[in-house]
Amino acid sequence: MSLRTRFALAFALVSVVVAGLVGVLSYHAAAERITQATDTTLGAATTAVADGQTGVLAPIAPPPSDDDPRPGPGRGPGRGDDHGRLQELVGRRIAPDGTATFLGGRDVAIPVTDTARALAATSVPGVTNTVETTVGDDTYRVLTTSEGGGRGAWQVAMDVDLSHRVLRGMANEIALVSLGVLVVAAGAGWLLARRITRRLERLTGLAEQVTARGGTSAEMPVEGRDEVGRLSASFTTMVGRLAASREAQDRLVQDAAHELRTPLTSLRTNTSVLRRFAELSPEARERLLADVQGETRELSHLVDELVALALSGGDTEDPEETVDLDAVVRRATARVGRRTGRDVTVTSDGSVVRGFPAALERAVGNLLENAAKFDASGQALELRVRAGGVTVRDHGPGIDVGDVERVFDRFYRAPAARGLPGSGLGLAIVRDVAERHGGTAFVTAPAGGGAQVGFTVAPERLLPDSEAGHVGASPQDTTVGGT
Repeated sequence: MSLRTRFALAFALVSVVVAGLVGVLSYHAAAERITQATDTTLGAATTAVADGQTGVLAPIAPPPSDDDPRPGPGRGPGRGDDHGRLQELVGRRIAPDGTATFLGGRDVAIPVTDTARALAATSVPGVTNTVETTVGDDTYRVLTTSEGGGRGAWQVAMDVDLSHRVLRGMANEIALVSLGVLVVAAGAGWLLARRITRRLERLTGLAEQVTARGGTSAEMPVEGRDEVGRLSASFTTMVGRLAASREAQDRLVQDAAHELRTPLTSLRTNTSVLRRFAELSPEARERLLADVQGETRELSHLVDELVALALSGGDTEDPEETVDLDAVVRRATARVGRRTGRDVTVTSDGSVVRGFPAALERAVGNLLENAAKFDASGQALELRVRAGGVTVRDHGPGIDVGDVERVFDRFYRAPAARGLPGSGLGLAIVRDVAERHGGTAFVTAPAGGGAQVGFTVAPERLLPDSEAGHVGASPQDTTVGGT
């Protein structure tokens, strides 16, 4: 059963239950009111008959009703056709021995019950008993009242067929109305469920496409601000991220395959030469071994950076936390100093941000290693932390204007850098880390030569306390020496 059908059935069920309860309560209320009115009439008639006023036993004109075409006493021309069937009264006196004496109204042989005989013989006056009995095709409501002193009882009866017929008609109308409510509610529920589930069905179709093809470029229009609308928005965002992740994964695999091909080809060639290793001169052997060692080292470095790039935008790290950029910079400069032997001058304002410490440390380390690789001057590298951003300056040849737009692309290497070791992934990782923190990566050309490369984080990630704590304070300079 579909969700739409369940909605429609539930809506119809609730509606018909409510309508049925209202109808049943209305029916019982009407029946009680009619019964009370009948008993009041019988009581008044009994009092009048006891006083000798038998004229009250004349037929009573009920509300208009023309649904009883049967002929008979109290029916027919001149006896209530203009006002419907007349409700007829019967008046009798019951003797202590159970003999009934007709007093007026319609002469009907209503059976005398044992209860009526007991009331006629009782010495207590005013004891009553009310029953309904059927005589032929008619139903009578009979009120028996004891006269007291064992002298007998008064008995007045009223034809209540019309009242029963009115109640049956009311019950039929309630049933028809309930059936109508059921049909209308089912239709309304189906339309409402269709409106509600239409977006869910589209979401289901989109999810099936994602499952079948592993991704989709289709968009789910966001409609409304209810739970379904929020689900649509979240699902659209999720699908977009899946598509972007799949695209990035494919691009990474393609780029990695392209970049790995060169060192692997070189290693394959050198391996074939190693088969004739004994025939080579000592100088050729040294060159061959150095080449193999260099290609192996470059291949290992490329694999490490590919892994770092794949993890830079992933969810392998702990959730965001408070990160002291001073501590991040100290760890990164110490590590790069050990690798390169270069000194690093750090100027920091003590910024504290919300972010991923390992990713930020990786980005700072890549900036320093990139600067050390291109700066052959031997001067100390300059690292500056300001308002949550990190900038590294070197004193090398700088970056050509034509290469500024591409230095952060994966595997891109400027013509001047193709003779240097590296894979072209270091700055790409910096850009990914910056974007993960809502910031950007940038390159500028400072006065005096060299290059400034750095990244920023989103302003909302900079903690106000750290920023306020350094307002008006001068940045602190420290120098970290390489070993």
